[in-house]
Amino acid sequence: MWQLYQFPLCPFSRKVRLLLGEKGVGYELVRESPWDRRDEFLDMNPAGQVPVMANTARNILLMDSMAICEYLEETVDKAAMINGTAVNRAEIRRLVAWFDTQFFQDVTAPLLGERMLKRIVTKAAPEAKLLREAMKAAERHLDYTDYLLDHHNWMAGATMSLADLAAAAQISVADYLGGIDWKGHEQTARWYRGLKSRPSFRPLLSERMEGITPPKEYDDVDFDF
Repeated sequence: MWQLYQFPLCPFSRKVRLLLGEKGVGYELVRESPWDRRDEFLDMNPAGQVPVMANTARNILLMDSMAICEYLEETVDKAAMINGTAVNRAEIRRLVAWFDTQFFQDVTAPLLGERMLKRIVTKAAPEAKLLREAMKAAERHLDYTDYLLDHHNWMAGATMSLADLAAAAQISVADYLGGIDWKGHEQTARWYRGLKSRPSFRPLLSERMEGITPPKEYDDVDFDF
């Protein structure tokens, strides 16, 4: 069986988990806190990053969330998530990269740094200025997702794709950390409600990061605002 090394608030691991869930691929979660820099984990991935997916019986070791997702797309026929024409597939990959880089850099990373790492690793107080900037950036990014969803049923087109899973992974972590204000973003909120109701998403909603409590509406599939 596959083992997935991750921690609950890693958005890149969440993207992989959502794809595994949609494809019906079984796996075992292995808790890995990359900031601990365990020697055994660094032997697996010297970059010290999660997710890492391993199947020891088949002697397979995969690193980097996009590489893992591409592998799953190539090897599992069910529920293709990089689909459609060449143009459609290019748009899916563009949006996955945008959520994985721009959204993460502007929103998810500072929220994780201030509200998770400072709490459980450095024991420092979060900087209010950085949190305000991350939440303002989230507003701008949700304006963009509203725009995308004004033009399509899903982020990249008429059907659900890896772009939706990447978006949901980042947004769900930001939401857990109290960084999302849904007011004025009904298009994205409606889309997110639909994603939260899927069986692949439910395990994420039930997990908690030690010492960090999400907002009460975090695991509410029919959340209001």
